[in-house]
Amino acid sequence: MSYENGPMDGNGHRIESENTDDFYACLECFDTFVQLTHFDQYQPLPDDWIIAIADVVQSTRAIEAGRYKAVNTVGAAVLVAITNALPELCFPYVFGGDGATVAIPGAYADEVRDALARTAAWSADTLDLVLRVAIIPVRDIRKAGHDVRVARYAASRHVSYAMFTGGGVAWAEEQLKKGQYAIARASSQAEPDLSGLYCGFGPIPAAQGVILSVIAMPVQEQRAYFALVADLLALIEFSSHRSGHPLPESGPLPTWFGGEIQKLLGRRSQAVSLLGAMTDALNAIKTRIVLTAGIRVGQFEPVKYRREISENTDFRKFDDGLKMTVDCSPEIADAIEARLVSAQLSGICLAGIHRQKSAHLTCYVPSNIQSDHVHFVDGADGGYAAAAAKLKAHKIAIMTGAN
Repeated sequence: MSYENGPMDGNGHRIESENTDDFYACLECFDTFVQLTHFDQYQPLPDDWIIAIADVVQSTRAIEAGRYKAVNTVGAAVLVAITNALPELCFPYVFGGDGATVAIPGAYADEVRDALARTAAWSADTLDLVLRVAIIPVRDIRKAGHDVRVARYAASRHVSYAMFTGGGVAWAEEQLKKGQYAIARASSQAEPDLSGLYCGFGPIPAAQGVILSVIAMPVQEQRAYFALVADLLALIEFSSHRSGHPLPESGPLPTWFGGEIQKLLGRRSQAVSLLGAMTDALNAIKTRIVLTAGIRVGQFEPVKYRREISENTDFRKFDDGLKMTVDCSPEIADAIEARLVSAQLSGICLAGIHRQKSAHLTCYVPSNIQSDHVHFVDGADGGYAAAAAKLKAHKIAIMTGAN
């Protein structure tokens, strides 16, 4: 199915329709990631849609202070809040580590605006992180000379993730950081619905030596960039176990005590009672024992659930550029870095990579007996935010003529 400001018929003529809600639900899913380098297969978002975008202010500084879990939690919270506000709607989104991007039919702008405002308030009041949020009409993006095109990638039989191209999302992020289209935070009493958000996993160590966070953005859409992406994917595919997947195939285990952020998610206030703390700890211990031992509890199958965590993870994505969090050897990390340095010198892309020893997982689990739970992975010591900072530094160096 092809869309150009709305659905098209088999002869390439636009079908006049007031309802484009099913645009994303009707897109074909690709089940091989390399297919997503064929950018002619991405479909333009309808003109009446909006882009909701959010990011944590000074996320790099927060991560340097050891707050990567909190930063990742806020990024995932944006997606969870909007999903819970619109539970029947199928829409594309991307987790960015320190933020998120969502595309939604414009008819739901009020619901999205409310969810964003509430999440910004919760982020500041509960985690002391400022979250900037904005809603940008797709029409405005196109008037600025950019586009937003989308594809669906089936990470597993149960979960698909959106991929964006066209330059429009990157432009929207620039507007967000300039303060354009900004949405004010809600009052302190207005909390988002974060049901299903889970942050109880600890650092997941690299099996092959390095957890590599990669961002490679095209300087312009060109065949050389597509060839670079295909080369990087092939390098990972053939030289790393499970295409560089950063999670064990059997799935990770949560920490014994759940972690402070997970405890905060279960409280209506930051006040901590002894009884509440004991309840949190006992629940976390129970969860760890059940998942470790594989003990079936009612309809919950822990072995199946853990395996699906790995299958349903978003470790590779296309968000106006290639973004990956992969487990690889130091030698492969060196090879990837060398290719990206060469591509930057040739004017093919702007890139940033960051190495760390472990990955971090943030989850949305609306039901632990269904298979459609989704999992967002990032590096546990800087991740995408650190890679983006290095990319920005490279961009500034090029613009100023520095070596």
